[in-house]
Amino acid sequence: MTKEPEPVKTNLTPVDAKSIRSRPVYAPLEPRPGKLHVIVADGEGADAVIDMLKKANDRSLILAAGHVMYCPGPTGVDHAAALEGLGAAQFFRAPTIPALLPRLQRVLSDTHMGTQFYLAGSEGLIGQAERDIMATGFPFAAIQKEHRGSTLRRVQCVHCKGITENVATDPFKCSHCGLNLFVRDHYSRRLAAFQGVNIDAEDPGQVPESVVRFK
Repeated sequence: MTKEPEPVKTNLTPVDAKSIRSRPVYAPLEPRPGKLHVIVADGEGADAVIDMLKKANDRSLILAAGHVMYCPGPTGVDHAAALEGLGAAQFFRAPTIPALLPRLQRVLSDTHMGTQFYLAGSEGLIGQAERDIMATGFPFAAIQKEHRGSTLRRVQCVHCKGITENVATDPFKCSHCGLNLFVRDHYSRRLAAFQGVNIDAEDPGQVPESVVRFK
């Protein structure tokens, strides 16, 4: 499997990507030659896909071999009509990420080497799609990722292992076990989630006021 490249840039300002090796990094999508172009996006990720195609000299070829999967973003942004209007060979709109992922998994079961993957939008969508793609053995170099829009986080409680979607505040209360969790910037690619750690384990009840860090 191709070695993951060194971090190059990220448009998420709260984190120094170089200081945390597990932290996802992103770059603008670039058109690449491929036998199949699998495009997975949510919310404002549609704009990243449209911008990528504007740079393509062979736009018609990419669209003719394109399979686009899209769902609204976690804040409700829905640009499905704009993506569908591009005229890709196949277009699928799902209402949510959980409804989109089975479609991606079916596509992956019949996808061969030489496929290019373009992931764009929220970190929750990008992380889960990347996890499923990597599980099939495709090289990391075939996957491009561009974050656009919401910074809401998918967080796993390290204590009960439950995952809470679309976390906006830090600290926050685990939706499974109720512990007060500090949102760490350490990220698990296997889980497609950040880590949440009990913030008042040593001093129960001493919890800082929650602040909105992710929108």
